[in-house]
Amino acid sequence: MRFGVLGPLAVWTDDGTPVHVPEAKVRALLADLLLAGGRLLSTDRLIEDLWGAAPPGKPVPSLRAKVSQLRRVLDEAEPGGRGLVEFRSGGYRLAVDADAVDIGGFAALTARARAADPRTRAALLTEALDLWRGEALADFADEPFAIPAATELHEQQLAAREDRAAARLELGEHAEVVTELAGFSARHPQRERLHAIYLRALYGSGRQAEALKAYERLRTRLADELGVDPSPELSALHQSMLRQEPRLNAPRGDVRGNLPAPVSALIGRDGAPESLHALLDAERLVTLTGPGGVGKTRLSLAAAHAAAGSFPGGAWLVELASVDAAAGVAGVADGVAAALGLRDEVSRSGLDSVARLSEALRSKNLLIVLDNCEHLVDAAAALAEGLLAAAPGLRLLATSREPLHLPGERLWAVPTLDLPAHATPEAVRQAGAARLFIARAVAASPGFAPDGLGEADAAAIAAICRRLDGLPLALELAASRVRGLGVRELAARLDDRFDLLTTRNRRAPTRHQTLRAVIDWSWDLLEPAEQIVLRRLAVHADGCTLAAAEAVCADERVPAAEVVDVLARLVDRSLVAVGFPDGRPRFRLLESVADYSREKLAEAAETDDLRLRARRYYAAFAERADTGLRSAEQRDWLRGFEPELPNLRASLDDALHHQDAVPIRQLAGATSWYLFLTGRLREAHQLLHAVAGRSAVLAAWRDGMAVLCGMDRHAARERPGIASAVDRARAEWFIDYAHVDLGDFSGGAEVLDGALRACRDAGDRWGAAAVLSNRARRAFVRGDLAAARTDATEALALFGELGDQWGRLQATAPLAGLAEITGDYAQAERMHRDGLRIAEDLGLCSEAADQLSGLGRIALLTGDLAAAEAHHRRAAELAAEVNDPQSEVYAEFGLALTARRRGHLDEAERLWQRQLTWSRQAADDPGAALALSELGFIAELRDAPETARNLHAEGLALARGTGDPRAVALALEGLAGAEALAGEAAAAARLLGRAAAARESVGAPLPPAERHDVDRIAARAREATSPAVFDAEFSAGRATGPAPAQHSS
Repeated sequence: MRFGVLGPLAVWTDDGTPVHVPEAKVRALLADLLLAGGRLLSTDRLIEDLWGAAPPGKPVPSLRAKVSQLRRVLDEAEPGGRGLVEFRSGGYRLAVDADAVDIGGFAALTARARAADPRTRAALLTEALDLWRGEALADFADEPFAIPAATELHEQQLAAREDRAAARLELGEHAEVVTELAGFSARHPQRERLHAIYLRALYGSGRQAEALKAYERLRTRLADELGVDPSPELSALHQSMLRQEPRLNAPRGDVRGNLPAPVSALIGRDGAPESLHALLDAERLVTLTGPGGVGKTRLSLAAAHAAAGSFPGGAWLVELASVDAAAGVAGVADGVAAALGLRDEVSRSGLDSVARLSEALRSKNLLIVLDNCEHLVDAAAALAEGLLAAAPGLRLLATSREPLHLPGERLWAVPTLDLPAHATPEAVRQAGAARLFIARAVAASPGFAPDGLGEADAAAIAAICRRLDGLPLALELAASRVRGLGVRELAARLDDRFDLLTTRNRRAPTRHQTLRAVIDWSWDLLEPAEQIVLRRLAVHADGCTLAAAEAVCADERVPAAEVVDVLARLVDRSLVAVGFPDGRPRFRLLESVADYSREKLAEAAETDDLRLRARRYYAAFAERADTGLRSAEQRDWLRGFEPELPNLRASLDDALHHQDAVPIRQLAGATSWYLFLTGRLREAHQLLHAVAGRSAVLAAWRDGMAVLCGMDRHAARERPGIASAVDRARAEWFIDYAHVDLGDFSGGAEVLDGALRACRDAGDRWGAAAVLSNRARRAFVRGDLAAARTDATEALALFGELGDQWGRLQATAPLAGLAEITGDYAQAERMHRDGLRIAEDLGLCSEAADQLSGLGRIALLTGDLAAAEAHHRRAAELAAEVNDPQSEVYAEFGLALTARRRGHLDEAERLWQRQLTWSRQAADDPGAALALSELGFIAELRDAPETARNLHAEGLALARGTGDPRAVALALEGLAGAEALAGEAAAAARLLGRAAAARESVGAPLPPAERHDVDRIAARAREATSPAVFDAEFSAGRATGPAPAQHSS
């Protein structure tokens, strides 16, 4: 089937028969799914998009009904069509290929057009624009979900019309473009590129006066309506028209120049040649910069081809790589004269070479590409400055690994190609780096078949692209090896990249025939201090801060104060990349440059010394981080730690290799704590497992991580082998934290008491707060609510004094629970909302998921079932995203409770069975007891008293083991329901009385919002006997209390 949104929503069968989609909401649902482009849309998102702020009373069933209608329409149109609407993990997607939707076809055609010659480009864009049947999403013009997409599609349509007009200008169709754009440009005064094309079309078709008047009308309109002037590009075009520059005339069929014809398509540079063409309209000197092999020459030639028709004097390539650096300005001038065929004319003049060349070009209107300026950058800059001053019709497009540093120079940093977002076939096919690699591999290896790309080959190609940093030359060199090695073996051999990546391409210059030669060319141009800093930077595993570079790279040859200037020069020379992720510079090397620099580091016999410097620097960083991650600076440290993870891991490996005990503990301790905070428990365990043999402290933390990961349910809580009292207390706290987090509350209370004393004796406020939080959780579960409140309140105060927001979340959890069980739902909601804000601010996804589950629980208790389901579902999705099964289970508890409250017993049973399985595997007795109680209530609601009785009896046994009177009460209430259903009203009343006594024993009677089960059961028992008998039996049960007894008595 085919689908259209470039106009009113439309559906056609494969043979072109229109398909009628009835009912506005069904059409809106289809449009929403089409705009998602195959991505999954959650039920919440679809409900919001379809109904906005006024959803139906039962939004999820209403959505399902619309989905069913849509599936029926599609299935009636094409057998099997219902399968196109897929449901996955809480959402829906439309499983159709991109080219089955007109927006996909439009995108594909416009993408192909960007890399094509002008004539093909114009034809492809015409085909793309013919797909439009009116305004995009015309029948959803006022729907909030459609407005952003319609706006973006409209922008793409306008851009395609501009691109087509620009291509037609290159073909000399100026008069035709004037006809096409006359009314169109008037309707879009703010689209200055459109107006530039229109002005050039007017001028080139001989209507120069009209062109100038059109500019004035536009200038006046912009000033009157927007209060702005035309852009610098438009102003420059206006000046060119006033000067009557010949390049503005319609191009002749015989464009002059010496540009070589491209032998292959330009891949991964969509729109770049056209953007450079536009830039050359406004700027006279544009310099493409970037590392060797990034494709500066290839892009400059594509841009020159795109612009050639605008220059009556032609577009000319001057290759400077072969010009000796010692030749100076005269050598560069001779190279330019030779390329332009002016050598004889220039040599006859009595002036110096620059003056002679300037005189020869003075009246010409042409574009010169100065390729590979970096080895004679001063000479190239001097010549460029002289020529631009002498020849007003000249444009220069230079390529260099560093800027020319001239006034008026416009830099264009050529990026590496974009990498696959994922290692999947679909993601690989979309990435520029992979597309280039695949295209070159097909050319070099006819047997290579990318159409049937499997998961393993896609993963290998993604790895190749990533390890080669998306560098075009390196990718082309690698592609030439596919015929002999295949992509998987090629990926496996990239550690030996410099011997592996060579070419037999006889047309390639020597410096591009091996990857090593590419970098040799740049290395040889460096000053000694630059070589020193560059090779030393390679000791960092994945980039570094300025402070790290100064600490590690400086010595008496390059003082610390000079490092920043050297780094700036290396950035200029395109050997070091710089980013500003947090507003401060971070420097990194491309992987190939880093490998090369490590070789140079070894040649200089500096490897061991530099690794020692790095080890000491990052150990000191880890020590500061260990404190900072537990302080008011926690947020900053959480954000600053992630970029340093590769460096910290590398330093830890180096410390292990050298058996350097202090850095091992510093690095492992801080890094594992960071990984724990961010929910990466298995990573933390793996790291600690590698170092546990070096320290009893690290071994204890490893065991705690093993508990959290479900690898060891029996890790000992006591750690007498740790000498330091504070280290022992914190380790014992963490192991207990892990056991409690998985629902194991057995033992450990005395250990915690000892840990608290040790922390208080040592003045360790953080350790004391952490232990108090654990004690509060334990007290809460066993029903000692007063103790829970006391410990949690003190812990919250201590964490607040320290500024540890994660700690505040731990201390707040029992307090929010206390507010909930005492019926103060407003306070509980405030605590969870504050907790969610803190967790999101810190970027702690697991904690955020738990706070969402807390909000879902409060919504459930206050009767807002839609909000309860939404919060719990969002929590489950967030926990799944970060692979946190604990938080996912907690969220599904809420989904299961909500499903039963809605009356969806089948769904509730499915979820509770899964919860029961997980809780048993995790030895989580409280969780298992709750699951059994809920399954028992479901059985009772299905009129199955014996099944309900057995489930509640099993739950009661587990509840007694937890020591929580509230869990015991829930099981007794469930047994009462089973007895009432079986006609044993007196037994039911006694069980309800015993449950009430259990709740009263901890000062937590059931609040009204949680009495629905008890009230239902009590009503059934009262109906089966007299009120007097019920009250007497209830009182007897209350007097007996919750102590063990036969459940039917």
